[in-house]
Amino acid sequence: MQLHYIANAGIASTSGRTIAVIDPSDGQPFEEIQRGTAEDIDAAVHAARQCFDSVYSRMAPVERGRLLARLSALVAEHADELAALEQRDCGKPTRQARADALALARYFEFYAGACDKLHGETIPYADGYSVLTWREPHGVTGHIVPWNYPMQIFGRCVGAALAAGNVCVVKPAEDACLSLLRVAQLAAEAGFPAGALNIVTGYGHEVGDALARHPGIQHISFTGSPHVGTLIQQAAAERHCPVTLELGGKSPQIVFADADLDAAVPSIVNAIIQNAGQTCSAGSRVLIDALIYEPLLQRLGRAFEALRVGPAAMDLDLGPLIRQSQQQRVWDFLSDAQVAGIPLVAQGTVVDEAPDTGFYQAPALLRDVPPGHRLAQEEVFGPVLVAMPFEGEDHAVQLANGTPYGLVAGVWTRDGARQLRMARRVAAGQVFINNYGAAGGVELPFGGVKSSGHGREKGFEALYGFTTLKTVAIRHG
Repeated sequence: MQLHYIANAGIASTSGRTIAVIDPSDGQPFEEIQRGTAEDIDAAVHAARQCFDSVYSRMAPVERGRLLARLSALVAEHADELAALEQRDCGKPTRQARADALALARYFEFYAGACDKLHGETIPYADGYSVLTWREPHGVTGHIVPWNYPMQIFGRCVGAALAAGNVCVVKPAEDACLSLLRVAQLAAEAGFPAGALNIVTGYGHEVGDALARHPGIQHISFTGSPHVGTLIQQAAAERHCPVTLELGGKSPQIVFADADLDAAVPSIVNAIIQNAGQTCSAGSRVLIDALIYEPLLQRLGRAFEALRVGPAAMDLDLGPLIRQSQQQRVWDFLSDAQVAGIPLVAQGTVVDEAPDTGFYQAPALLRDVPPGHRLAQEEVFGPVLVAMPFEGEDHAVQLANGTPYGLVAGVWTRDGARQLRMARRVAAGQVFINNYGAAGGVELPFGGVKSSGHGREKGFEALYGFTTLKTVAIRHG
């Protein structure tokens, strides 16, 4: 049985209750986590505050960096162990789970090097004054981490928060806690003081709500759905607590007739099947120049037909979806497409070895999807790619921007002027030209516009969100 991790110790919940951990590959329980309460959150916030006031706020930035560097090394050393936990907990194929563990190590490595480089400024002002700015941590930050990429999202928000001088209380998704509980133990081994990193498990409507409302939390980062993001903002607004939100997307891949299709096709396919399509930045819409619509659909169709889905340990192209309700959600979208007469171009294969009790979904490619249909507007969060044709740049931009979201976009064209025009006109927090994702570099600021959220994580930019700016004006005559 897994315990909360508060002040460098395993702690049972005050509720005395637990939640079963389900393996998505076979649908069977294999572990239990604590069903946390508001009292558990209060204990974690108290421990964090005590750590901040007595130890962490007095620690030199270079010392914080050394702690993060040691944690990075420990995560890399335990990458296989963490990957195995993530694989069984989330259903990730082996390669993806290990890549996530190594990405976590890289986040800590990056932010270790940034700790003593977060500088203020001096401001030219009136005669007789010297004016400077300092960047100071918020204090105790709250982090609500989703189930699709627990290690990576933990790394990008908690790593930056700790680097900036904050202490953290983390609420992982109840579907994916195991790797993060282990990382918290590694943080203690690395030398982080008791209370610097605390993890409370449980349901969002209980523990997540308590975290968002707690008066001792001074900044909240949340990754998840727009609906829950609104609830988080409303709770935080009652005490004017700042919030960083990443709320998903309906990201387009825009393919012009002059694109290098040999490069585009595998990238387009990978962008929708990675993590079984359960990715906020998944390239879930492919907008294709009418001049190459049919030939590109044929190539994509052949690629989809070759895809195989199976248990995480088989390390195929896709593993299972996270849970039965997510599987049902994908089925509902595909059923709506069938009712609407939207053509299915191609579909992958669930292998015979996949247990009937697992949560599997073959990747599907659909064509001629009306721009107003829910398949073109809403986040499926599954391996479903929808295609639609466009004629000219204006039409492509209209389709690309024609959803409530604005997280990521891909543009495929050899025309340099068009590349820049499209990058400026597409409403998205990240635009990738002749690639998609840039290999997920931790250095690249990430976040959205419109209903995809606000604020930025990843890169040096994240440190600004996890600090407040203080202006000091000295009059010396």
